[in-house]
Amino acid sequence: MSIKEYFSSLFTGFHSLIKGMEVTGKELVTPKVTEQYPENRATKKIPERFRGTLEFIYDDEGYHKCIACKTCERNCPNGTIQVITKMVDLPNGKKKMKLDRYMYDLGSCTFCNLCVLTCPTHAIRFSNDFEQSVFQRQVLLKQLNYLPEKEKPAPAPKPAAASPAAQPAQPASQPKAASAAAPAPQAPLPASGAKAPDNKVENNEK
Repeated sequence: MSIKEYFSSLFTGFHSLIKGMEVTGKELVTPKVTEQYPENRATKKIPERFRGTLEFIYDDEGYHKCIACKTCERNCPNGTIQVITKMVDLPNGKKKMKLDRYMYDLGSCTFCNLCVLTCPTHAIRFSNDFEQSVFQRQVLLKQLNYLPEKEKPAPAPKPAAASPAAQPAQPASQPKAASAAAPAPQAPLPASGAKAPDNKVENNEK
């Protein structure tokens, strides 16, 4: 190594040290903010975008929108979600796959939000509840569909279309009056050999 390269590397290292001390010095004089938790639990506001834990979205009647398509389970990078399904019989005799249990492991969740973004029915969301500390790891395994499953009411039958026989008969059209301009019947032609009448006036003058 030449003398020029030695002093160049020495200057580069000294410059990096000064940059690092500059960042440290700024943080040293920055005013500190201390959260008085849990004393301020009643007044503390958590931002809506904070991702605390995954939860189901239930409406006022206790229904959810999950169709058990397992899109969230396939997109989860850690295998945090497990969707367990079951087959049920419909009133029309067909079978349909429905949700049985929606299992979520909070202990292995990375809060990447991929499950929420890819849900086709918007059935899940992240709440901003951050108080999830427990003493036993198995408590972090949660079943999100905690409410009893309710059957949705069957849709009302459509009204039957009226048959043509049930429709009222249309009134028959009145016969048209004889036209005043109808052609008069023609006189019969004279028989063959008969002399046609002469309309000329005979001259009596001799």
